[in-house]
Amino acid sequence: MENNRNFFITIALSVLILTLWQVFYMNPRIEAQREAARIEAAREQNKAAEGTAGEIQAPAGQGAIPSTPGVEGATTADREQLLATTGRVKIDTPSLHGSINLTGGRLDDLKLKHYRVAVEKDSPEIELLNPAALPTGYYAEIGFVGGADAGTLPGPGTVWSVEGNPTLTPDTPVTLTYTNEKGLVFKRTISVDDHYMFNISDTVENTGSAPVTLSNYGRVTRFDKPEVAAGYVLHEGLIGVTGTEGLQEISYSSIEDDKQYTPGKSTDGWLGITDKYWAVALVPTGGHPFQPRFAYFEDGRPRYQSDFLRDPVTVSAGQTATLESEIFAGAKEVGTINSYEQDRGIRRFDLLIDWGWFYFITKPMFWLIDTLYKFLGNFGLAILATTVVVKAAFFPLANKSYKSMANMKKVQPKMMEIREKYADDKMAQQKAMMELYKTEKINPVAGCWPVLLQIPVFFALYKVLYITIEMRHAPFFGWIHDLAAPDPTSIFNLFGLLPFAPPAFLPHLGVWAVIMGLTMFLQMRMNPAPPDPTQAMIFNWMPVVFTFMMGSFPAGLVIYWAWNNLLSIIQQGIIMKRQGVKIELWDNLANMFRKKPSPAE
Repeated sequence: MENNRNFFITIALSVLILTLWQVFYMNPRIEAQREAARIEAAREQNKAAEGTAGEIQAPAGQGAIPSTPGVEGATTADREQLLATTGRVKIDTPSLHGSINLTGGRLDDLKLKHYRVAVEKDSPEIELLNPAALPTGYYAEIGFVGGADAGTLPGPGTVWSVEGNPTLTPDTPVTLTYTNEKGLVFKRTISVDDHYMFNISDTVENTGSAPVTLSNYGRVTRFDKPEVAAGYVLHEGLIGVTGTEGLQEISYSSIEDDKQYTPGKSTDGWLGITDKYWAVALVPTGGHPFQPRFAYFEDGRPRYQSDFLRDPVTVSAGQTATLESEIFAGAKEVGTINSYEQDRGIRRFDLLIDWGWFYFITKPMFWLIDTLYKFLGNFGLAILATTVVVKAAFFPLANKSYKSMANMKKVQPKMMEIREKYADDKMAQQKAMMELYKTEKINPVAGCWPVLLQIPVFFALYKVLYITIEMRHAPFFGWIHDLAAPDPTSIFNLFGLLPFAPPAFLPHLGVWAVIMGLTMFLQMRMNPAPPDPTQAMIFNWMPVVFTFMMGSFPAGLVIYWAWNNLLSIIQQGIIMKRQGVKIELWDNLANMFRKKPSPAE
């Protein structure tokens, strides 16, 4: 029956609104502000020095990963001044530039050449890794621990010497050396590819007269965390895939409460710290057993850490041992991440990108958009083309639904007769309606399918826009310079015609949100108004609610929804015309402007 059909559609739309409100409450506009605030904080603020107390002991017999050495006093130097205080090896690749700190052999200066804080071309480059003394201190380090028989081993305070070429490039590895008082000669060869993967090969030569036992460790340490949490849509924090536990995602808040999480030992996998678009991850290679750990330390300066400690290795007199590790430090580009998993055999490295529980929808959605982008050269056009492909895939089901809706309109006179005939007997009215549906071969809930089918597609597209760096700062046409951010225009200053910025307390409502609302309004007006006043009111206000709600969503998602509505209007109009059913759109629009009769009339 007509009322049931409208009721089911109302329920579907209401569920959709509640789902969007619960899951997609974040506002992508704050992303650029967050990044800018982090950069500004790195330049203008400095925190108290970190302490050296509170060493966390590793399992018995393996030594302990040393704490980060203290920084004497609070520094007033900016980033560049601080970098100049230690010896460094320059890094220059097609994707990265920065330097390696010879004190500790530490990666603590890394900028991403292809990514900037904001969409403007003169915006600062993303600073991924920073010296520990800065408020945004963030670094990766490989070192050794051992007993007294091993002497002083390379650690946080070790000053390495550099051999040969002082610049690290994809074609020119660098070699660092260190010799301790026990006759152990350490030679570290660091290489890097064209993207974001560093290879650390440590060779230990025992020139002494007695065997020594030592362990290799690696850690990613971070002193700050994102100023604005990403919420439930994606994970930011400590992450890893090791042992039999599989994916381990540990939020900043949970590790602050638990202080430490130690999975079982592993011989492969990876672990590190991830942001929305960037990550730093350690990859212990070679199949040597290691103990992974995720921790939060409060001694000195609070800090977050993902680390591993390999099982001890004994190096006999006159012998050598080699241990290798890899460090990923860069942007979470889908193709790059997938190539590392396949070519280097890094187990489930693709999980560094948070595809979510519905990865079986999200990943194909990204593949389709990315494939179309390679042909069209614009992600906005790729989204429009993806909408057409999705509509084509669901065409048989949607076509059947629209036909059923058209047939419902054809039998409306009979439905009205049944309502009038059984006005006082609801049970008889319902039975007669069901007989009518059976006779006319009509499915009263078929109209819900076009709406319900949009929900998983909508979610997958939102996830792709929100998590994939390929969408970050991707332009469309006109005023849309970033499909992953909201439409920058606002209805409250007439979309830029008035020379002022709307106050922050006003809802964000751009041009594309208004277009989307209009297309949704027109689509609903193609059908007769529901006879029930409550349903009619809900249908009247639904486009308004969606317009204001979608205003703060990524522009790419709003463009998709508007384009999808337009295609649905065309599709539904063609089907209704073929079925010989009157399209109510023009009459419904005309009725909106007709004078309503007064109650006396």
